[in-house]
Amino acid sequence: MIHLYYGDGKGKTTAACGLTLRAAGSGLRVLFVQFFKAGTSGEIKALSHVENVEILSPSLHYGRYKMLSDTQKAEIGDHYQFLLHEVIEQAAGYDLIVLDEAVAAYRYAMTDNKALLSFLQNEGQNREIVLTGRDPAPELLALADYATEMRKEKHPYDRGITARKGIEF
Repeated sequence: MIHLYYGDGKGKTTAACGLTLRAAGSGLRVLFVQFFKAGTSGEIKALSHVENVEILSPSLHYGRYKMLSDTQKAEIGDHYQFLLHEVIEQAAGYDLIVLDEAVAAYRYAMTDNKALLSFLQNEGQNREIVLTGRDPAPELLALADYATEMRKEKHPYDRGITARKGIEF
């Protein structure tokens, strides 16, 4: 089935990590893939030590999408297309695939969106697939079997407090 964790609140990646731990602890093989992240966060460091969990993080990371130059967007788009096709090729070896921030990669057309939709339609019936991110496209919502919105009511960032190591990353 397809799980979609979305919204402007904290907890999307955290929920995906929780499901990853549950699945790995039950003997399922998990592929945890990140887009728009450097692969250096606390959860990735911890998950890399968990049996049955494989991590794929992009080798290119320039920061937030809004801050990228057109050249950087093109480079990252090419890289994410390759990353997605690598996931598609390896999918049969996993019971759970997490595509962290794939919603943003889809929204900004940084992946092969047709390939991602086809992958979800075909593989969502064979294994669990999790997508996280803000503002999912209607077609992603329509494909989801689980759709959970994390809605922010308050966040320290609103008071100028930046992300804290071990809490937000």
